[in-house]
Amino acid sequence: MDLHALWYVLATILIIVGLVGTVLPALPGVPLVFCGLLLAAWTDGFAHAGAFTLFVLGALTVIALGIDFVAGVLGAKRVGASRYAVIGAALGTLLGLFLGLPGLLLGPFVGALAGELIAGGTLRKATGVGVGAWLGFLVGAIAKLAICFAMLGIFTLAFLA
Repeated sequence: MDLHALWYVLATILIIVGLVGTVLPALPGVPLVFCGLLLAAWTDGFAHAGAFTLFVLGALTVIALGIDFVAGVLGAKRVGASRYAVIGAALGTLLGLFLGLPGLLLGPFVGALAGELIAGGTLRKATGVGVGAWLGFLVGAIAKLAICFAMLGIFTLAFLA
């Protein structure tokens, strides 16, 4: 196998694993997609995807990372969460990163729920806040997946042009 082809295969693997990582939060999905695209551009000698394209892809990666952290917090805030619930959703998301898929699915919910209860909210309100945090996390995951596909589209257009 040609060394060039091997680099493209590795880039493709990084992109596929990255796409899976946008859905399975235990993997750093968007950064892996970016690394795969960067490797493909490097393999091509940056002939098609140059500095501007890579800058745009890098900016989208940073935006996606921000969405990852903020989505659960905004979901909780949208349903009228207290300050403690917002902090709980952020901490739940952060701690959930270390507990794999179950931790990431439940972390924002449990964190927001606990924070709202600590703030003196009722169990009913705390549950609603937890659901809001979880929905925010879900919307964030969908947004990250959309950003990854946008990155692939931008790279493909640059590569084909």
